[in-house]
Amino acid sequence: MDKKNVKKEYSNGEITIVWQAGMCIHSGNCVKNLPAVFHPQEHPWIQIDNATTTELIATVAKCPSGALSIKPID
Repeated sequence: MDKKNVKKEYSNGEITIVWQAGMCIHSGNCVKNLPAVFHPQEHPWIQIDNATTTELIATVAKCPSGALSIKPID
């Protein structure tokens, strides 16, 4: 599998964070803004249950590349 095409989803029951590896520019904004959730050296690297939905949405909105996005759960 091509690492640039990797797309992963992480859900907390209210929202889903979508991460697209090929778009990530590794700015570190996610880690700096919400270090309890984003752990690049761990698997899974997004531990979505370590923050509120409001905190997650605010942090994902700061992703400069759009590699992180939010989709509501239907």
